[in-house]
Amino acid sequence: MPVVLIEKQTPQVTVVTLNRPERRNALTLELLTELCAAIKAASVQSRKLSGVIIFRGEGVAFCTGLDLKEAADRTKAHETAQMVANTLITISQTHLITIAAVHGAAVAGGAGIMSACDFVVAARGTKIGYPEVRRGLVAGLVMTFLRRQVGERNMRELLLSSELIDAERAREIGLVNRVVAKDDLMSEALKFAQSALQGAPGALAQTKRLIEELWGRSVKEDVDLALRYHIQARESAEAREGIAAFNEKRKPNWVL
Repeated sequence: MPVVLIEKQTPQVTVVTLNRPERRNALTLELLTELCAAIKAASVQSRKLSGVIIFRGEGVAFCTGLDLKEAADRTKAHETAQMVANTLITISQTHLITIAAVHGAAVAGGAGIMSACDFVVAARGTKIGYPEVRRGLVAGLVMTFLRRQVGERNMRELLLSSELIDAERAREIGLVNRVVAKDDLMSEALKFAQSALQGAPGALAQTKRLIEELWGRSVKEDVDLALRYHIQARESAEAREGIAAFNEKRKPNWVL
């Protein structure tokens, strides 16, 4: 079974589904690789037209972040970190309009994918957050997008407390655009897609580029900086303990 499903809703709208429901769509090297390939393929197909990608998750959750069983393999730490960075850059820099339709949970790297998108619609009851510090990790890569969206005070709350927030709170602080009933999730995403597609292709692409250029540093520069912190944390004794504790379903012992 493919870990990423691709469906053309219309010639201009592609739905990309994370398809590891048995692991709550946790991110593996395989899934990240296929996700990047899907985005690039859709971008090529829509090169001369406006286009939209809608990201969704199969099963009970959108995405719960890195698969910590795979992350426990230290030999894959650099490769996984680089693939997460590549995925976030690919999402943020495509000329396509990107929409995250999230439900259940969007946590850690899953919240990162969500926050890299242009528009987010969330089902009521969705839990969103960045619990990386509780695993001995640093949410450096997703911080790149948080600082652009929620302001420093809210970013500190999300990252340092590592508490999950609900969809309504996420909307209040600018992390989510719309909150709807779960049954209306895809219809709301498609409604925004159709609205965006009324714009001229060149104007849409230029608008996305200008939004990027108005920041002091580019997303790519921010991600490169964050990647150094992410890898340093991934290789630490704290990360080994935090990931082991999660997999063993116990509290971590931070006195190492």
